[in-house]
Amino acid sequence: MPTIDFTKTVYDLCKDNEEIVKIMEEIGFKEITKPNMLNTMGRYMTIPKGAKMKGFNIDDIKNEFIKRGYEIKE
Repeated sequence: MPTIDFTKTVYDLCKDNEEIVKIMEEIGFKEITKPNMLNTMGRYMTIPKGAKMKGFNIDDIKNEFIKRGYEIKE
């Protein structure tokens, strides 16, 4: 089972696993597919911070990753 570390930056997560980009886009983080966004905001933004900024429920995001076979590390 793959692990996703919610303390890592979005940039680092996506660099290590490109499937995460697709999942995040489907969840509602549409900007993630723009290379400039990933290379700038993604270098200091974590998934929990991004969820808070966008008004997304972090539990819904966690459940989506769990549903897709990920283990959450916080």
